Amino acid sequence: MIDIHCHILPSIDDGPGNMKMALQLAAKAVKNGIKTAVLTPHIFPARWDNQRTALECEIAIFKLHLASKKIPLDIYLGGEVRLGEDILPLLEKNEVPFLGEVDGMKIMLLEFPDQMIPVGSDQFIRYFLNQGIRPLIAHPERNAAIQAQPDKAQHLIDLGCWLQVTAGSLCNQFGSKARKTADYLLEKDWIYLLASDCHNLAYRPPNLHLGHAAVMAQYGQDYANMLTIERPQGIINKRR
Repeated sequence: MIDIHCHILPSIDDGPGNMKMALQLAAKAVKNGIKTAVLTPHIFPARWDNQRTALECEIAIFKLHLASKKIPLDIYLGGEVRLGEDILPLLEKNEVPFLGEVDGMKIMLLEFPDQMIPVGSDQFIRYFLNQGIRPLIAHPERNAAIQAQPDKAQHLIDLGCWLQVTAGSLCNQFGSKARKTADYLLEKDWIYLLASDCHNLAYRPPNLHLGHAAVMAQYGQDYANMLTIERPQGIINKRR
């Protein structure tokens, strides 16, 4: 499987705090069936001031550590971009790491605040699309506004966004509201792909395999593979 949203780089954001923990998390991902991962540290100015050029150095270092420990995880750099005006200067300076590219559009993992879809989100999304950037909305099933009105997700899709649901949400890892919303999005065929959004071994493990199993139980292996292998592969193909 291909995990297109995960926090495995050490000492970068709210993921693992040191190299040992990061390597343990990577090894667990491989054990759970993840062969390729796009590492997506938070891009959130004033909280986690991560930028592409610095993160590329961190990825290079982490690749060396993976190789030294013989952990067969193929990694790429991405970012989980927090929606806000302060991201625009980073885009202008080419300091936002994208996930990949599909049909000439760069794919950006875009995060809303947990409790709302901010006022002005439509304008930001249209701006991104006009710049050749397609937002992949991170974990919409965990957003309180979408939990309250799941059909709000259709508006995001109509604008041109794709939706990335967290695998653990299908297994009740984030509570019943997230589970019900994820099930609804799955039933509507609004989910573009699944990802682990792993942060640690204790509470946020790389359990993409559980999401794959949950989808397979309801909709079959082909559909589960599409959400965890084929569509993620389509995003990263231009990176190879």
